[in-house]
Amino acid sequence: MSTTAATAPALSDDQLTEFLGLIKGADSVELKLTVPEHDLRSAAAALGMDPLDAEIRQVYFFDTPELTLNRHGVVLRARRVQRKPHDSVVKLRPVLPDQLPKSLRKSPGFGVEVDAMPGGFVCSGSMKGALEPTDVRDGVTGKRPLRSLFSKEQRAFFEKHAPDGVGFDDLSVLGPIFVLKLKFTPDELKRKLVAELWLYPDDSRILELSTKCPPRDSFLVAAETRAYLAGKDVDLSGEQETKTRKALEFFSERLRSQ
Repeated sequence: MSTTAATAPALSDDQLTEFLGLIKGADSVELKLTVPEHDLRSAAAALGMDPLDAEIRQVYFFDTPELTLNRHGVVLRARRVQRKPHDSVVKLRPVLPDQLPKSLRKSPGFGVEVDAMPGGFVCSGSMKGALEPTDVRDGVTGKRPLRSLFSKEQRAFFEKHAPDGVGFDDLSVLGPIFVLKLKFTPDELKRKLVAELWLYPDDSRILELSTKCPPRDSFLVAAETRAYLAGKDVDLSGEQETKTRKALEFFSERLRSQ
């Protein structure tokens, strides 16, 4: 194992207890790692990733210039995906799975997922919806209202959790962010990994590696994936950046400076 892997932050006993409680009520666990920017090329080469195999995505967020929704744990996003259906999502985080209404958990568009990365984790509830090919572009250019990008069920979920005084008409378009998404299955790991390279307008980048698994398998999958990445000398100890937060902060600052 590399020396960098040995210094990756570990969960405290209290965090571990909390994590175990959350995954009992989650639908899935996504294990994530962001690679330091100076290691992007070496990590891509070590993992055998070919950028020409990547899928192009365009991601938009919606919030006030002051990021009022984000401060209250609400994230609105719409996404255009190359040669695939487009989609939107209303996400709430953190959530406690056992405190969510049963009617909400039964909705086919709703899911609970725990995102775990070195040193931390968060549990979120997401209400997803499908969109037609021109919907996102029409919404962000003002040809149709932003609320039309979200289903009746998504709008109800948003209105229940949005802070008082903030509605769809109060939101600004934050984006777009261009994303290259690559799925691959290393022979040594025999598990699908996902690489997402987020390209920000200031030429900065975030490379996130992730894999999903059932909650019951999370510790075994984490150990196997960690061992595989360490064996490829991928730095597991770098500061973890969240791609959504970076995007929101970048475009929020741009809006407020106008």
